[in-house]
Amino acid sequence: MDVSSATNPQTDVVSRSTPTPEATPAGTLISSDFETFLKMLTTQMENQDPLNPMESTDFAVQLATFSGVEQQVRTNDLLNAMSGQLGAMNISDLAGWVGMEARAATAARFDGAPLTLHPDPASGAEQTFIIVRNAEGSTVDRIEIPVSDAPLQWAGKTTGGRTLPPGDYSFQLQSLSNDKVIGETPISVFSEVTEARLENGETVLVLASGAKIPTSDIEALRRPADGP
Repeated sequence: MDVSSATNPQTDVVSRSTPTPEATPAGTLISSDFETFLKMLTTQMENQDPLNPMESTDFAVQLATFSGVEQQVRTNDLLNAMSGQLGAMNISDLAGWVGMEARAATAARFDGAPLTLHPDPASGAEQTFIIVRNAEGSTVDRIEIPVSDAPLQWAGKTTGGRTLPPGDYSFQLQSLSNDKVIGETPISVFSEVTEARLENGETVLVLASGAKIPTSDIEALRRPADGP
């Protein structure tokens, strides 16, 4: 006989007849507590010392205190409801970010298509070089470019003409003056947004490279078909 399939009739009846506890709305609790408060207040008045009765102001203070607590609870419930509605609206708005290309100083996914870089030379720079690093952080190329903040296309080729394999790459701009490095800063690059989410009340974008950045770090947005 299969014991696991057997049922106890009495147990089955009890389990089905026992009601499942349900959450009680805050408004119901407030109403119930207020009725209890009035009963306690009435009892307090009926049983007070006739020779030393409570002042009417004391009753007023108690009633005002309870009313203040009641109002605060209702306000908190209203704020929680509004917060939930705003959160739903934000999630709906986030859908518009997915599929766009965001420009930020972060790593980018190279899949054979050129990447648009936005260098920002240091003040007084006489030479500038792009330092290309792979996902492991190893330098794979150092390319001299004109001293300019004009956007440029990186086709994934080294100075020797070798095409780099697909993967995640980061870019640093090295600025030199009198053959001395005067600055090395991350280069902003356009990357596809694959996901948008809310984390701790802040909107965070997930890029094709897997990097997660807050929207406050985004410098520009464009559609994939747009130019640099």
